[in-house]
Amino acid sequence: MNPELAKLHPYPFEKLAQLKQGCHPPEDLPHIALSIGEPKHPTPGFITEAVITHLHGLSSYPTTAGTNELRHAIATWLDQRFQLDGHINAMTQVLPVNGTREALFSFAQAVIDRSENPLVVMPNPFYQIYEGAAILAGAEPFYLNCDAGNGFIPDFESVSEATWQRCQLLYICSPGNPTGAVIDEQTLQRLIELAHQHDFVIAADECYSEIYHDEAQPPVGLLQAAYNGGYTDMSRCVVFHSLSKRSNAPGLRSGFVAGDAAILKQFLRYRTYHGCSMPPATQAASISAWEDEAHVAHNRDLYREKFEAVLEILSPVMNVYMPEASFYLWAETPLADTEFARQLFEQQNVTVLPGSYLGRDTAEGNPGANRVRMALVAPLEECIEAAHRIRSLIEKLN
Repeated sequence: MNPELAKLHPYPFEKLAQLKQGCHPPEDLPHIALSIGEPKHPTPGFITEAVITHLHGLSSYPTTAGTNELRHAIATWLDQRFQLDGHINAMTQVLPVNGTREALFSFAQAVIDRSENPLVVMPNPFYQIYEGAAILAGAEPFYLNCDAGNGFIPDFESVSEATWQRCQLLYICSPGNPTGAVIDEQTLQRLIELAHQHDFVIAADECYSEIYHDEAQPPVGLLQAAYNGGYTDMSRCVVFHSLSKRSNAPGLRSGFVAGDAAILKQFLRYRTYHGCSMPPATQAASISAWEDEAHVAHNRDLYREKFEAVLEILSPVMNVYMPEASFYLWAETPLADTEFARQLFEQQNVTVLPGSYLGRDTAEGNPGANRVRMALVAPLEECIEAAHRIRSLIEKLN
């Protein structure tokens, strides 16, 4: 077996299941899960119908690169959403993938040169795929803490020259999971400069970019920052987008990577061996999804309503705030996050994810400690009920 497998940490939800063992929540309170970031809003009917309509395509092998129609639909969406003025080539700078989870993982396997004592730099707390991808690619993870003092954005300027020199891949997540923080354009352009100076690649996980609260200020993207900064070839920049959150279609397993043409050419070569072509019906449905914005705007309205209702209930008793984007609340707990999560489940039958499970211990501590991530994915009524139960526990603790 691959010896690197032994270095992988248990997944956060494995730890959560262990934490809840032996608990017996009240039977008269229905369970409410705020722990998993799985969208629960209905998948738009036109996406489902597109899948059904194109099932006849099962008789043919799909290509790894995807259809020209899908790549053009993605390029058009990128161009319009991030104001790229046509500087995105559908044939060389766009690659469909079966959900960004597998792409974020496999990208590291293609990019990392394990003979060079590589580092993979990533935010802390983080989506655990970044760490696993780094370890299994033979690299050492390097964690940049995201805490309230820095607006939950990594302090990139504190990174030493030696660390950047060893860095081969930088994962960033904007809007952030679990914090919802958005990296500004100036910072993104600074990272692009560092990538060129120190010869590393930026992998920007932008899967939450379409769930934001201010319609006049959508989150800036890495390709947008590159183009505005004069890097019109998007060199050293690769972004990852998905229909899971944007279109409430996690089961479709559809997303894309886009950016540096030279890097994507090699990533396509890797994926040809990896064996991960997108099914034809999925491609057809994805075209429909990327070409429609009305359902995405409606999706934001639903989340906005839930945030407003839940924050009205929790703000008086808990240090919690409206994030810039995403569907998470990153809230402080009145006691250790694991104990808070356990008591909340045992007494109120509500499940949240301890923040320490999403972070790693560093010299400065675990930046996820004494916080919980709450995913407002359940229906509005359930989110409101969960907020009341959380408030009840906090008032009891106080």
